[in-house]
Amino acid sequence: MWPFHTELASFAAGQDTPSEFLESCLACIAAHEADVGAFVHTNIEGAREAAARSTARWKAGKPLSLIDGMPVGIKDIVETIDMPTEMGSPLYKGWRSGRDAASVAALREAGAVIVGKTVTTEFAATFPAGTRNPWDKTRTPGGSSSGSAAGVAAGMISAGLGTQVVGSIVRPASFCGCVGFKPSVGALNRGGSHDALSQSADGALAASLEDAWNFCWAIAQRAGGDPGYPGLAGPQAMPGPTRPRALAVLETSGWAQASDDAKAAFAEAVARLRAAGVTLLDRRDNTLIEEIEAALTQARAVTDAVNAWESRWPLNTYREKDAGALSKFMLDRLKQAESMSIADYRSALAERTRIRGVYAKLAGIAEAVITLSATGAAPVGLHSTGNPIFAVAGSMLGVPAVSLPVLEVEDLPLGLQAMGFEQEDAALIGIAAWLRDILQREMT
Repeated sequence: MWPFHTELASFAAGQDTPSEFLESCLACIAAHEADVGAFVHTNIEGAREAAARSTARWKAGKPLSLIDGMPVGIKDIVETIDMPTEMGSPLYKGWRSGRDAASVAALREAGAVIVGKTVTTEFAATFPAGTRNPWDKTRTPGGSSSGSAAGVAAGMISAGLGTQVVGSIVRPASFCGCVGFKPSVGALNRGGSHDALSQSADGALAASLEDAWNFCWAIAQRAGGDPGYPGLAGPQAMPGPTRPRALAVLETSGWAQASDDAKAAFAEAVARLRAAGVTLLDRRDNTLIEEIEAALTQARAVTDAVNAWESRWPLNTYREKDAGALSKFMLDRLKQAESMSIADYRSALAERTRIRGVYAKLAGIAEAVITLSATGAAPVGLHSTGNPIFAVAGSMLGVPAVSLPVLEVEDLPLGLQAMGFEQEDAALIGIAAWLRDILQREMT
């Protein structure tokens, strides 16, 4: 991986340039893209031109932002004026909107170097598109932000725009061993991003926590959040490490499905945090956490119901156009939506609101939550993107979540997930930085 934030001092001193940094990433693309398949489209000429402009700004001492010159990828459900937006579906083969999405326009304004469009699953859902995990090409990189995660892990880009409505940032970050940052719902403007579901959030897969924060902060400063939301708030420079007084340990419904190795790795991390003087609270010694754990048993069912109803359109129109172009998963989702009434949807929303209210009480006794990012190492096979069970809680709750590549199982990466409280993203990032510094290990 190529962390970008570590190069800023060299750019300022004239010891390195964004153009040279980009060429290192392009060399990785040349070496690994044929085996990994992170990109649907690339615009190498445009990237080189953008890097040259960034190089001139750095030489003049006038960079536009902390991501000026950063090589990035854009998940292929997000519109770009210079490349098609195909959404992992044959229905959109070659489709161009003729505009940049709000996040893409903001990245360009901040000086980011857009290398290409990264692979997504069909309509950012479940059906995989063939990207392979850079750690082991026989394994999935996760979904649906598969190309962004794999591209970062293989050193092709420093950050990739991702989206998450169930587990599409946290899970691929875990499987590919990069940082995943899913901000609070509404924190980044999703205009021009074809993931309009109410739990979906734009975020970052990145080579470092600093790169993830800088990437998202630059977008929010220029495009704000979704309409009606205040947008990601916090300092331009990533908050420094913040030692928490107390953390809540949530097993969630994922614990029963986690591998023994994953549970052991997590237990070791918990022991190290206790040794560092942090109070760890769990369901066995705290009734509120026990209540939250019980509430979260409904997280997947509530999420599936909400997502199904909200997908009714446009899936019903796609089916009329060409049902054969939709995967069985999408047809099944549409079938579920059409079996629901508006009363069913309202009931699911009410339950989501209830669970969010229970979780919000946790802020009174703990600064953040920790859990696993995935049930284990990336599974073998490209027919599935893996189990999102550990990520679904943060998605349903609408809170910020970070996956840190600090655990290891089967000689492969596994993420530790930290979750915070809605619109308190900067506070979570500070805690995540402290967790990273305490728990990080080198993987080769």
